[in-house]
Amino acid sequence: MPTKTRMNVYFEPALLKQVEVLALRRNVSKSAVIEAAVASFLSEDAAERLEAVLARRMDRLGRQIDIIDEDIAILGETVSLFIRFWLTITPPLPDSAQALARVKGLERFEGFVQALGRRLAKGDRFIKELSRDIPATRASEVDSAIGDENNDLT
Repeated sequence: MPTKTRMNVYFEPALLKQVEVLALRRNVSKSAVIEAAVASFLSEDAAERLEAVLARRMDRLGRQIDIIDEDIAILGETVSLFIRFWLTITPPLPDSAQALARVKGLERFEGFVQALGRRLAKGDRFIKELSRDIPATRASEVDSAIGDENNDLT
């Protein structure tokens, strides 16, 4: 059996506790756990394993970005359709009604902000609800209906 050289190293207490737990669970010495970890870290396939881990993480991040892009596109379309609709159907107010309209608008906006805060606190998201409410098979029907509405608004 080859001779081993003693080496003193310092560990954070939490890391040493993990080494001790693993050694007990596997019924091996702490030195064996540390030696295996260092050997694994220094092995030639360590770089390949690290690359595989990073590739999986990058793939996951890419999928999350795709979902965010889709959510932002839905949000942008929703807001633009609402603004277009609102601007198209809202008649101008006479000067005598402007002050009352501002007060009512501020009141409604405050209610909107409170409702938004409650939804965000509960974790509800419109886009997720929308994707649950509209099955993928109806997506083309919805696209057609939105196209028809756009034509009606112009």
